[in-house]
Amino acid sequence: MKLSAISWLVITTLVLLTVTVFSVLEFSFNWVFYLTVLGQVFFIYTVYKILTDTYTTDKTFDDFYEDYPIGKDE
Repeated sequence: MKLSAISWLVITTLVLLTVTVFSVLEFSFNWVFYLTVLGQVFFIYTVYKILTDTYTTDKTFDDFYEDYPIGKDE
């Protein structure tokens, strides 16, 4: 199964939130350290996946916000 860039972002966020919870609950230093390293690796890979994603859109800066178009007559 191929994970999308957003899926990697969610996984990375959950791993780094787990680091925070583990450190607050005073887990062993080894768990916190290795989870932090894993989170940093996930973060770098997530940034790579997002920057190399083949996402395209037809929106421009002239579209502004989709829910509040300004300057366009529809």
